[in-house]
Amino acid sequence: MIDTHCEKNLIINNRELKYKGIFLADELFSVINHALEERGYEKKEKKTEEMVTEEGRRTYVELRPYKEKSNYAALMIKIKITLDHVTDVVEKVQGVKRKFQQGDVEIIFDAWSLTDYEQRWGMKPWVYFTKGIINKFIYKFPLERGFIAELGGDTAYVYAHIKNLLQSYSPREMTRIKEEDIRKKMEEEIGKGE
Repeated sequence: MIDTHCEKNLIINNRELKYKGIFLADELFSVINHALEERGYEKKEKKTEEMVTEEGRRTYVELRPYKEKSNYAALMIKIKITLDHVTDVVEKVQGVKRKFQQGDVEIIFDAWSLTDYEQRWGMKPWVYFTKGIINKFIYKFPLERGFIAELGGDTAYVYAHIKNLLQSYSPREMTRIKEEDIRKKMEEEIGKGE
């Protein structure tokens, strides 16, 4: 992965997904991992905490999967998952009793583009500064624009898969979320940030 002294651009900030009800935690993490693998991300777990209280378990997991695009550019999605007030329950689904977890699920997405042009060009400070000004205010180079669009699409893909899984647990909300709808919303957010 790119050195920690690189330029970090926040593309998607604090995109929330909240759910309250029954779910399968193993299935949730499996869907996240599978969606990330399909998009070519290398999984990296930053932090895991679990605490048991009288109200139930509280689990916090922070994932930072990344995808290297070149020697000087990478994409990273920060996924913060909080499972709160989680208890085990038995529910009857299609006439069969199954064990589920019940509680609050909150997932927050941040998406970052990471670049390290110093390593690419061995630039002098004034060249680095000039390129940054041009890229930020005058002309977005096609390569960087493509990375941002890809990052937004990848985040929308993971978000849609998680949302569809969570909605599958509540029979009253069986409308499937389309990835294209989420991608449009995220593109609008990206456009507002520029």
